Amino acid sequence: MTELRTHADEIAAQFSDHLDIDTDEVEDRLQQLVTEYKVPVDEARRSLTNSYLDEAGLDRDELGRGGAEAVLVDEIDQDEQWVDVTVKVVDLWEPRSDSISQVGLVGDESGRTKFVAFSTSELEELDEGKNYKLANVVTDEYQGDYSIKLNRTTTITELDEEIEVGDSSTTVDGALVDVQSGSGLIKRCPEEGCTRVLQNGRCSEHGEVDGEFDLRIKAVLDDGHEVHDVIFNREATEELTGIGLEDAKQQAQDALDTSVVADGIRTDILGRYYRVTGPTLGRYVLANEFEQLRRPTDTAAMLAEARADQ
Repeated sequence: MTELRTHADEIAAQFSDHLDIDTDEVEDRLQQLVTEYKVPVDEARRSLTNSYLDEAGLDRDELGRGGAEAVLVDEIDQDEQWVDVTVKVVDLWEPRSDSISQVGLVGDESGRTKFVAFSTSELEELDEGKNYKLANVVTDEYQGDYSIKLNRTTTITELDEEIEVGDSSTTVDGALVDVQSGSGLIKRCPEEGCTRVLQNGRCSEHGEVDGEFDLRIKAVLDDGHEVHDVIFNREATEELTGIGLEDAKQQAQDALDTSVVADGIRTDILGRYYRVTGPTLGRYVLANEFEQLRRPTDTAAMLAEARADQ
């Protein structure tokens, strides 16, 4: 079965209770978008799904209600699936947008995942440290990272039972050997629930938008045996570099070039040794904690250095 056929099957199944469409029709429309208009497959699927939503007179929250499967958070491996999870609220963060009422981490025995609740959903707020069954949440995927979104159809039930959260954190040591493209001063999509980084002023889902500035570092640590992709979010980037968001915006404005921020960061941190601890999402380690090390952490290198000093 081709990739387009798989997408077509899934879209047709989503709307089977609402519209009289078949897989062949969906596949033809996907084929036209991808082949004739050169639209990326994921964007073509989103566009077509939105078209069918309009045709059916539904919003995304109403699509796929009921029949949600109870899953562990580490079992989430598909986008736009309706699931039930039983979790503990591990951490709450400050929302970056007025459209978001809560954002943070929830977890169960299998690990942790990000959650987002939207202001328009008018849901009761979750309390850090408490346990809940969250029924009818929607999975979301971006660049291999999965999260869940609470919506107005989500039901929240507080539980008396204690949920042990699995430790999905990892620690990596190594030399910071690369600061990748997409680091420094970036712009994110301002649309509700979307945090995608803009490319040339364009969001892959929402098209041309006026972005909101943010800071991040996409780094590569080499421990002497393998390399690790690490992401420092805005707070971690500010702590690591001493550069605040307003400072970064001023630097870019003075130089008429946003790349000066990444260039400065690269000069400051490249070649230094760090220990980074945080959850692994997709191929990335998220830098929740970090420290600069004085020397290489490779055991062989340390032994060689010790013998040389004798």
